[in-house]
Amino acid sequence: MARKKAPTLTEAELKIMSLVWEQGEATVSGVIQAMPKEKRPAYNTVLTIMRILETKGYLRHVKEGRAHVYRPIVSQNQARSKAVRHIVASFFDNSPEQLLLSILENEKLSPAEIARLQQMIASNKQA
Repeated sequence: MARKKAPTLTEAELKIMSLVWEQGEATVSGVIQAMPKEKRPAYNTVLTIMRILETKGYLRHVKEGRAHVYRPIVSQNQARSKAVRHIVASFFDNSPEQLLLSILENEKLSPAEIARLQQMIASNKQA
């Protein structure tokens, strides 16, 4: 049975995407070299994850000489938005309000964060 395609990034996929977003483009070797020495996975592990990311539509590659150079086709903000939409749909019955209430109940916000949220709510009312 084929594995179900996950709608959002796994932790391992996110680590690799973060490096590709940071670099703008990367080879498998480049991603490995950008990781801390003590936490470098095997070449084939990174290659497999990058191929999965390509299948999911987050990366594309071009062949340059013998190497495949991977470039993001989804921005970090687009990936965040997709993840938030998935969380809202999966855990909060498609209610952004319930997500925000959960955050407010479970997290301590600074006065500056509260002020920014109030500004965003006010501007959203006007729109």
